[in-house]
Amino acid sequence: MGGKALVARRVVIVSRIFAPEVSAAAGILRSWARAFRDAGAIVTVITTKPPRGMSIADPSGIRVRRAPVHRDRQDYVRGYVSYLSFDVPLFFRLLFAHRAELYVVEPPPTTVAVVRIVGWLRRTPYVVRAADLWSDAAAMATQSAFVLRSLRCVEVWGLSGAQRLFAAHEPLVARFREVGINAPAIPIGFGADMDAFRYEPRSRPLAPVFVYAGTHSEWHGAGVFIEAFAGLLPRYPGARLHFIGNGQEREILRARAIELGLGDAVDFRPPIPPAELAPILSGATASLASLKPGQGYDYAFTTKVYSSLASGCPVIFAGVGPTGPFLRSATSPDVGEAVDYEVSAVAAAMERAIALSPEPDARSRLSAWTREHYSLNAIADTVVAESLAITARRLFR
Repeated sequence: MGGKALVARRVVIVSRIFAPEVSAAAGILRSWARAFRDAGAIVTVITTKPPRGMSIADPSGIRVRRAPVHRDRQDYVRGYVSYLSFDVPLFFRLLFAHRAELYVVEPPPTTVAVVRIVGWLRRTPYVVRAADLWSDAAAMATQSAFVLRSLRCVEVWGLSGAQRLFAAHEPLVARFREVGINAPAIPIGFGADMDAFRYEPRSRPLAPVFVYAGTHSEWHGAGVFIEAFAGLLPRYPGARLHFIGNGQEREILRARAIELGLGDAVDFRPPIPPAELAPILSGATASLASLKPGQGYDYAFTTKVYSSLASGCPVIFAGVGPTGPFLRSATSPDVGEAVDYEVSAVAAAMERAIALSPEPDARSRLSAWTREHYSLNAIADTVVAESLAITARRLFR
């Protein structure tokens, strides 16, 4: 009884995106919400209304409070007009809500800053899912010194007040220290939502199929795959390259595919739910991921590789950062490979993937290996244990 009372804390998760929206953050935060609930916490999620037509099936025992928000042309909550349309009402939603023992917040930095202010006013600690350093990424989208300096100040201030930063990996923690963020940080690693992504046996396509699923923005440099595919297509005329997701470079990529005369061999699809993406990955020759060198974001990890591996699909990664070493050191033989960010290297990797495409049994083993080593549920348990320890210390202070 005493132990149960200790963890029955009010936890409020604050995020502009939450399931059923299609994003890594949405799935991760859903796993965290369930883990807090299972640990005995009273969980409320403060988020936005999803795009029209999306079916909502919130986890049982979790209260999800949704409000309208401004979305961009791709129906995504992106850009500071969208962020502020969430953040300004958020201040009042938190200020006049039932008092919580802990806030769990998902960036952008403006949202973290709002939570820090309300947390100070209501004497409530907060933790942050700090998967990126937004001010580094912004340097690739704008050259305005004022904008970059302002964003860096807001981000450093917001993150510095957190009781815990749940960082993606150790290089990101080191980057936090470089810019003056000294809040306690824990590298929690990465994982796949194994409830959503699993291997589903499918008949092998008659021709090679490559899938780029996720955001395609400047720092990803996904154009390298179009260039490599253009050289591959004459030898494999039935091959297909699918881009599934959205991003600021989508129209640039589409225009380049048209310029190269790739026709229907390359297509662009909007984001789709994990339940629809998993079967596509299960039958693909390989999934594609990239991180363009020299963009100031070389420490980032392309987390979508875990969803691919969980679906039994090998990965071809091109570029820099910790994704390459992860794939090279993986103990499963069918994870795929990492290559330099060069068209010739990517084209050669695609050819090898066609030749070595694993059989169903191997794909099933790859999915099982991912479940054993890289499940989001294990990461969520770590987050919950660390977070509830903070509320317990405050309770007995």
